[in-house]
Amino acid sequence: ECGDGSVDACIDKATIDNADALYLSAAIDGEKTYRITGRFADKAPQYVIFETHVSYAGDSGSLAELSPVTRMITGSLDSTELQVDDDGSFEILTAPDRPAGYAGNHLPTRKVTDAATGVARYIIVRTLFHDWATEVAPELHISQAGNEGAHPAPIDTAAAAASMRRVGSIVEGQMTFWNDFYDIVLETNGDRNGDGKQFMPTNDLNAPARANIAAGGGQNTNVYAGGVFDLGPDQALLIEITVPVEPAYSGFHLANLWGESLDYANHQSSLNGFQAEPDADGVIRYVVAHPDPGVPNWLDTTGIPRGLLSLRWTYSEDPATLPEHTVRMVPLAELREQLPADTRTVSPDERAAGITIRQSH
Repeated sequence: ECGDGSVDACIDKATIDNADALYLSAAIDGEKTYRITGRFADKAPQYVIFETHVSYAGDSGSLAELSPVTRMITGSLDSTELQVDDDGSFEILTAPDRPAGYAGNHLPTRKVTDAATGVARYIIVRTLFHDWATEVAPELHISQAGNEGAHPAPIDTAAAAASMRRVGSIVEGQMTFWNDFYDIVLETNGDRNGDGKQFMPTNDLNAPARANIAAGGGQNTNVYAGGVFDLGPDQALLIEITVPVEPAYSGFHLANLWGESLDYANHQSSLNGFQAEPDADGVIRYVVAHPDPGVPNWLDTTGIPRGLLSLRWTYSEDPATLPEHTVRMVPLAELREQLPADTRTVSPDERAAGITIRQSH
């Protein structure tokens, strides 16, 4: 997505991407050793996680890749366990095994299970922001150990042809996989397995659950809940969320039915744990609607009648109790009656100021 002038950056959106996340990846040879170096600025992001994967989601074009063997994660290291120096700098050694006597940050690229041995081919990094006005992404560098100063072999005709075939294969695989994933696995268009319900229910949310490969995977430290909104111009979804255990990160995001996040730079189509306002009883009450109802936790559909609802909570360790939710459809004209009496009103000027922060971020 390239902006119309209000936002200069071009943004690649897919796979129900997280509006709070900066996604980075690097192709690697998991039998080799790499060094990742980085440094956090004074205002670090809310959460960062490094993962090593044996495959890249969707490249195969087949739902058969949704298995713990094909989609194996060989290692994970997040900001709750990352060793960081006093000046904010850090180094991560990415290698098949931890070297003897090495006590620093290690991200393994090999994993042995009863079913298979996996060797990583990709490093995936997610940087998650809460305060869009002040948090800064770390500067990251990666190099293959022992290969400093070297250069790759020249590309000959065969290598160029193989690369172009690979591009075509990835495009076809990604399009096939994600269309099948949304339709068959998430059942966004209706019941596909004959059990009489949708995995992603319409105008409702499924039960929060830990990330798992059968449901598409995702960030391995996340708890997810999702659904489909289908709203008329005079309707609103009122979603009440209770979170017994404080997460390292939380976010609620809207996307279209192709899994592309909505225009979060120019619309309040996402809210994270810093941006959302809980009520006096500790419950966070979100409102999904087309027009702006003037309430703090409004999620803007940007005018599309149907789309995806996606909630994420990040826990480095399993929480004793998962988040809980209730969802109900209400007439937009009666929304205020359904909210606490002390729910404040957000003015157009305040909303515009929030959009300015989004555009700058």
